[in-house]
Amino acid sequence: MGNSTDEATNDAPLTLARTEPLSPRLGAAQPYLQPGIQNADSPLNVHDHHTERSRLCTEASAELFDEHNPRIRRDIIRILAQYLDSQGFTSTKVTLYDEANVKQQRENNYISDVVRLRAAILDGEWGEVERICSSVYLKDKKHILYNVYKQQYLELIEDNESQKAFATLNKHLKPLESQQSFQGEFRDLCYLLTTKSIQDAPSFRNWDGIASSREKLAEYLQNILEFEIVGRESEHQHLAPNRLISLLRQAVAYQIESCQYHSEAIPLVPTLLTDYAPVVVPNTERLSFVGHLGNIKCTAYVGQYGRYVASGSSDNTIRIWDTETSECAAVLRGHTARIWDICVDRAGTTLVSASGDCTVKIWDIRDLHKPQCTTTVATDDGGDVYSVSLNPLESHIIMAGYDRTIRLYDRVTGRIVQTFHGHELSVAQAVSNPLGNLIISGSKDQTIRFWDIMSGTCVKSLRSHLGEVTSVATSDSGMLLLSSSKDNSNRLWDLRSLKRLHRYKGHQNTSKNFIRSSFIGDSLVVGGSEDGMVYIWDRESTKVVQRLSGHQGIVYDAKWNPKQGILCSASDDWTLKTWWFDPQQT
Repeated sequence: MGNSTDEATNDAPLTLARTEPLSPRLGAAQPYLQPGIQNADSPLNVHDHHTERSRLCTEASAELFDEHNPRIRRDIIRILAQYLDSQGFTSTKVTLYDEANVKQQRENNYISDVVRLRAAILDGEWGEVERICSSVYLKDKKHILYNVYKQQYLELIEDNESQKAFATLNKHLKPLESQQSFQGEFRDLCYLLTTKSIQDAPSFRNWDGIASSREKLAEYLQNILEFEIVGRESEHQHLAPNRLISLLRQAVAYQIESCQYHSEAIPLVPTLLTDYAPVVVPNTERLSFVGHLGNIKCTAYVGQYGRYVASGSSDNTIRIWDTETSECAAVLRGHTARIWDICVDRAGTTLVSASGDCTVKIWDIRDLHKPQCTTTVATDDGGDVYSVSLNPLESHIIMAGYDRTIRLYDRVTGRIVQTFHGHELSVAQAVSNPLGNLIISGSKDQTIRFWDIMSGTCVKSLRSHLGEVTSVATSDSGMLLLSSSKDNSNRLWDLRSLKRLHRYKGHQNTSKNFIRSSFIGDSLVVGGSEDGMVYIWDRESTKVVQRLSGHQGIVYDAKWNPKQGILCSASDDWTLKTWWFDPQQT
């Protein structure tokens, strides 16, 4: 096989990506905002909207409504049914209501439990009361249990059962002290152990006997029952036409208002599967992050929203930085050699690092004040680990490096569950395809290989680059592959046909460095360079649309965050930099 031709080996059947045709909504490049260029499809008069964002928009948090509330669930079902009916999916609507009726029966059982709970209290059957409270969903279960145990305790005091009362106080009431009806109530409950009568305690002067007290507690629970029944009245409320579409438009409007960049023109949102995030061409350095004592090989955003960014350095440490202030929020120490690669889960709670000390470390970074290494995975002295990444479900870690072997690590069992052999030289990077059934790797042997997850065999091999492959990355759509090589080129591939689509040139990548490239949305490609610049190419035309200068050394890595609207680059000059679009620089 000649190195100068694009070639695929092994004709085994393979599912590489979704098989839909490239369309403006799925695979075709979307317009982006570029300084000095007027695009009919791109909104003009773009300005940074970051300072207004927190003032204009309420955070979309779980506090807005309780998704488990029976009334909210019924509302959602009605809205979905209305949409299905309007689109002609009558049978699907009927099926939805049939399945919802099963849920309705469960709610009826819940109300029946509340009725039985009331009866058990009136009869003083406290064992039955505890059983029912433990088995059903009650929104204020702790407060209800506190009142139940309080009633049981007062009755024991009334019957002069001091030992049993003391046991109930310590075992049941003390853990629920925070649920007391008013300040000082629990104190008076303790005081009752030393009094002759319940009325001697200030909080219980109006105690009028066991029967009356049980009635009051039962009435309290009856109010809960009535609230559940009243909740059903929502089924008779008017449902506005096209309610689902209206809610979706409100959600998109919120996303547009809360994004980093704001435009005068109303953008056309191409998909509802991801949050709206306009792609812009960064033109200005925003912040510089200083603190590492060696070159920075890699960078990754901490979580989807990118409030923090992590960097791995040849000083053997990983640093986590605040993207708003450039302050270092945490330093992760434990590796004994340089950090080659890092990745972070979508929630921003776990970071995984690959090092020259032959190990991969898993870090718990939920508390940035106390980050902890929870697991160290050794590669049996196989040499430097150059690459680490997570599969789409984030259940497995893909690691590869100097020993030419790719390993699949199960985070649940804590074991290597699959190994992949076949590269002739060290593996620079290995990632999963978006479907999760394949691993794609790039190697110093100038090949890109595709591996079946289950069997561990190489099912396809591409040999097109004239130099070592330094990185591979897949697009969000899962239909495109981007590769970088020491032949001074980045190449774009169609993952369905394995056909080479484009070649990006202009940067420098020939020396003993892992210079990587990645996607910016659907329309741009970004990569580092040995000349100290960050290069951004138009995905379709392959033209260089921006060169970002500011680093004083090789740029190894560059990553885009659509939520923040910023690009982050890692360099040989010991610094990390973020870049953004400044309309004043156009």
